[in-house]
Amino acid sequence: MSNHDDPFQKARAKCPIHIGTFQGEKVPMILRLKDIRAAAKDTTTFSSDAPRRIPFPPEEDVRTVRQYPLEVDPPVHAEYRRIVEPFFLRPKQPDVLAKIHGLIDSLIEKTLAADSIDAVKDFAIPLQSYALTYLLNVPEKEAELWVSWGIHVFKDGDGKSKGPFMEKYCQQMFEAAAENPGDDFFSALNQAEFQGRPLTMEEKLGYANIAFAGGRDTIIHTATRILAYFAENPQALEWIRQDPDRINLASEEFFRLFIPLTHIGRVCPVKTDVHGFEVQPQGRVSLCWSSANRDPEVFEDPNDVKLDRRPNPHVAFGFGPHLCLGAHHARAIMRGLIRSLAEKVSKIEVLETVELIEKEPDYTRKIGYELLQAKFTKLS
Repeated sequence: MSNHDDPFQKARAKCPIHIGTFQGEKVPMILRLKDIRAAAKDTTTFSSDAPRRIPFPPEEDVRTVRQYPLEVDPPVHAEYRRIVEPFFLRPKQPDVLAKIHGLIDSLIEKTLAADSIDAVKDFAIPLQSYALTYLLNVPEKEAELWVSWGIHVFKDGDGKSKGPFMEKYCQQMFEAAAENPGDDFFSALNQAEFQGRPLTMEEKLGYANIAFAGGRDTIIHTATRILAYFAENPQALEWIRQDPDRINLASEEFFRLFIPLTHIGRVCPVKTDVHGFEVQPQGRVSLCWSSANRDPEVFEDPNDVKLDRRPNPHVAFGFGPHLCLGAHHARAIMRGLIRSLAEKVSKIEVLETVELIEKEPDYTRKIGYELLQAKFTKLS
């Protein structure tokens, strides 16, 4: 199947970079996989030490804290990362994985019992929110509030109010954990030390901020695009059913093609030549993951969905020291989703869609769905 959703195809063929305009700022977007990997490893030239300026658009008006460990550079990045890594590895534990699978099976059963659902509101958002309770080891009831935050904490229409609300909620969770400590994420950060001292509240809120916002829309959009793909290609579900060992390869191909995060920023501390474009001190550079994942020098027929693609060296989870903390969690969720669909669903019929499109002056790209009304048919 062809999936022609690559706005950078022509630019990448001509030049290693594309000059994008973001909020009036000219930013070189690095497009090719080899160059992306080199830049992602070079944290001296391309720094993440730029609080709230790493995302596109920047988040200076929707959050007050630096996101840890994303917005710090090596060597302290590794120290900050180690503090929370045990939580982000929890999906590798059999009991946590079983909870994720149980959640997905339950959502699928509810979907099969309904005439139709909005797969965004009724499926993907609850999936992301409740699965996060298992990652953070907090009670499931906390997800009732998280579901109400919608697709994205910051990029939705009321992001300027939701961001501060989320920070206040997290501070309250840290205060509650201090009074009644347990084995949860908030208690662990209350007890953690960095270089021999307790974490500050700003640091703890920075960790919580990325836990709640960093992987939210990415999980939601990837899940709905997988559902839409199987609706258009029911034979692919049958192919999975014939050999469940194919699930891992299929999930990696979905990550490669359906990556919701077009790119992420880095800042050049000094004047830097980026493939012929001069970036001024503290100017930004874009690492364009979505373009790198379509690089024809690396991926044969890059716009085609090949569920058995191997090798598949995509950068959907980034590359280098800042490799996504949530990669294990995302893989556990998407592999569990594919497994449950293959075991329980014979057909998905899409009834209505409202696509979510990222529109910038220099490109337009489909990210996911605002609405995906669908009917699921049970496998007999």
